[in-house]
Amino acid sequence: MSPADARYRRVIAVDGPAASGKGTLARRLAAHYGLPYLDTGLLYRMVARAVIDDGHDIRDADHAAAAVAALDGRSFPEEALRGREIGEAASVVAAMPAVRAGLIERQRRFAAQPGGAVLDGRDIGTVICPQAGAKLFVTATPEVRAARRHRELTGRGEPATFDAILADIRRRDARDSGRSDAPLKAAEDAVLLDTSALTIDEVLAAAIAIVEARRAG
Repeated sequence: MSPADARYRRVIAVDGPAASGKGTLARRLAAHYGLPYLDTGLLYRMVARAVIDDGHDIRDADHAAAAVAALDGRSFPEEALRGREIGEAASVVAAMPAVRAGLIERQRRFAAQPGGAVLDGRDIGTVICPQAGAKLFVTATPEVRAARRHRELTGRGEPATFDAILADIRRRDARDSGRSDAPLKAAEDAVLLDTSALTIDEVLAAAIAIVEARRAG
């Protein structure tokens, strides 16, 4: 293993589509192993929020790229980065090659921390950190994911219908999987973890077993 690869041998990469449970799992894995955690989806939400706040069209690739360059000088309240609309906007900017290129090194620096890290997103195991020692691809049926997102949104008091959320999820899946740059897909050496019929404790136990098997191997 080269020195560059060795930096990532303790990284846990957690990829998957929207509302698959990857974020909850990644946070719990980070707590279990005492590792720093990065929700890379928040970076794209920040870019989308910056474009919107600056009054530009979310499909304006030039302004999205400029927002990436200026990201270190901005801060956003957490509530401004949550919800269906900003999630949809983040999916739009995430399909822009210039935005992805601008965020790659930021994510790789986080992954290269001594001792390792846990990152979740759409392309951690394929693009950001293909040398990660453990890769999981977390998924669930669109209907299960829509039901989870519906409970989350209504629990926060946001108006939402199951059918609209399901349509959003299918649209985002198609956009994320069909984009030319870093499409959503499982790395060849990732372990598929379907959470459709599992509780979070069962998902965590399965994920820990996967990570331990990879580390032992």
